[in-house]
Amino acid sequence: MGINVSRTADLASNQWLQRFVGRQHIAHDDEVFWSGLLNYNIVLPENSQDQLNLDSRLEALCQSFIGNNLKTGNFGSLVTVFLEKTSELLSLSDQESNMHVWQTFNALFIIRSLVKYINETGSEFQLLQHFEAMPSAEQLQAAQEQQQQTPPESASIAIEATEQTSTAPVPVIVDGAKFETFIDALVNLIVVIPVKEFTYHLHLEAVNTLITLLSVHLFAQQPTDKSIVFRTVFKCQHANVLMSALLHFVSRMVEVPHTMFGSSSAGSFVFGIAESLLSIFTFRKQPDVLKSGQAAGGGELSQKFRTHYPLANQSLLLILILTNHCTAQENAYRASLFGCADSKDSPKQGAVSFQIDFSAVYETLCLIVTIDQATLLLYLLLHRNERFYRFVMQQQDLEQLVIPILQTLYNAPDSNSHHIYMSLIVLLILSEDEGFNKNVHTIMLKNITWYTERTISEISLGGILILIVIRTIQYNMLKMRDKYLHTNCLAALANMSGHFRALHPYVAQRLVSLFETLARKHTRLDAQLKEPADSAVFVNVATTPEDMLQDLSVLEEVLRMVLEILNSCLTNQLVYCPNLVYTLLYKRSVFEGFRSHHAFQDVIQNIDMVVGFFSSRLQRVQEQRGELGVNEVLEVISKGASQWSSDRLRKFPDLKFKYVEEDAPEEFFIPYVWTLVCKYGCVHFSSESIKSVTTDIAC
Repeated sequence: MGINVSRTADLASNQWLQRFVGRQHIAHDDEVFWSGLLNYNIVLPENSQDQLNLDSRLEALCQSFIGNNLKTGNFGSLVTVFLEKTSELLSLSDQESNMHVWQTFNALFIIRSLVKYINETGSEFQLLQHFEAMPSAEQLQAAQEQQQQTPPESASIAIEATEQTSTAPVPVIVDGAKFETFIDALVNLIVVIPVKEFTYHLHLEAVNTLITLLSVHLFAQQPTDKSIVFRTVFKCQHANVLMSALLHFVSRMVEVPHTMFGSSSAGSFVFGIAESLLSIFTFRKQPDVLKSGQAAGGGELSQKFRTHYPLANQSLLLILILTNHCTAQENAYRASLFGCADSKDSPKQGAVSFQIDFSAVYETLCLIVTIDQATLLLYLLLHRNERFYRFVMQQQDLEQLVIPILQTLYNAPDSNSHHIYMSLIVLLILSEDEGFNKNVHTIMLKNITWYTERTISEISLGGILILIVIRTIQYNMLKMRDKYLHTNCLAALANMSGHFRALHPYVAQRLVSLFETLARKHTRLDAQLKEPADSAVFVNVATTPEDMLQDLSVLEEVLRMVLEILNSCLTNQLVYCPNLVYTLLYKRSVFEGFRSHHAFQDVIQNIDMVVGFFSSRLQRVQEQRGELGVNEVLEVISKGASQWSSDRLRKFPDLKFKYVEEDAPEEFFIPYVWTLVCKYGCVHFSSESIKSVTTDIAC
């Protein structure tokens, strides 16, 4: 079926490509030429090295294209051919459309390759010039004489072509009419044509083309609100159906077919939009492909997801691009994602942008949440879509979602700081719900093999959550020293603290040990500050007394918060947390140096009161029985807890923290999203040309 283009083929000598980029205009209705050009099979680039190889083989052709197209308008002819083939697809049966889909894909692949080249080497204005360029009168006449038929349909505008050697800019009017029609066609292709085995790669190519067009952000210095590409995409009237289709692609997670354009049974190719979105897939996802990768961590899982489920992967990235750009003004894509509802419900309140099976979205996110882009989508849905948040809170298998997030935090050295931060924010948002904070202590887990600090045969989901958050705080103290990370960790623990129940002995030990570790650090820092200024204590000349004072202030805030977390648990759940009382009795000395400190004494008074009450009871029992074992001590604590009244304790406000997005969130999210597109996407851009990605993850 056509020419096979291998990864080593000499594309520069291909006669069809040479004619296309040459100096002669080719009319859009020259069927012989377009049939010859579009009948090829290509092995798609799978990684950045494959893309570099393809780019190097296309370089000479692309340069000829740039030099000639403004005179020939051949790119416009190709776009017209694509538009015609896309519209024809809707009226064909499956058998008739198989060849048609193949040629439409090939046309779109050439368009995307040229768009990518212009973005990387030119400007957005040049890109739009090439979309709208018309052949000169001489070119039209030559084409007429050769083809002896009417010239191609004229475009709505004329662009004055310039010689490539000219350096003076020539005024050019670009109204973007053809470009806008092209965007509409891409959207229609994605949302109207149902995904079948032989259309899979066409849908994938349409999504990739939209990503490639929007990648103008990476290579341009201008803000997106000045970008014609962004303005055109963001004024699209079909935001709801596009966002619906993309989220369906993600949630159904269909595996890539073994062949690009396989045969299909006969039947109608056309579905209504509503029907196609409900029955959009004819083959099912295979989550087993991902399970082994999940245990191995996000890196391997990202590769499996991109390789086996490229349409889901690219759709997810496109959702993130569309929802994180243009947040300062009305963004229909963002509103659409935040306004969607469960297809199993009949929403009675508020406008609904579209409906989708929340169960499918939830199950897919549980499978892939260790991937950066999936964590980011989960964050957006939980933070901004109240219906989805309520749906998640009602799930009986929350461990399926929470444990992979905890694994991301546990493997912090292998994760980037942005992913750690977003995972913690997700936990903080979950902890804002009292039902969640209660449920996590009722879900019991056995044999947590990935937690290697200590062998734990059985522990609650709440217990392992506390352990991982504490571990993250300690990792942050040693490596990252990020105040906001501390704040989010402690806020999540604080929200949960009033509902701590049946804490595992090791969890209770780690809670008190966290205070002990911070207390030692506070003591050292305080001692250093009290030393004379010329003392040898300041070994690191970069650490000034001012810096140390600031560190001490932050440390005191953290210590205070840890004490309030312990106090909240004792005030609300003492009867259900005998192991915590046991640990406080055993480690009572760690609070000695802070009883008279103005920042801590009010909270420590409560802890001292609890410790004093149980100490006196233990002392009386020991006088009667002698030395007590661990189980006997716990028995005394349990009996004492039934007689304890929290009214004795000083009242403090309930610990309730709510995540609030920082001002100008796009400064964080936009570079992060594009870094994920470069690192985990199927479209590979030239890193040397990128100007706008500034996060700490290399592309």
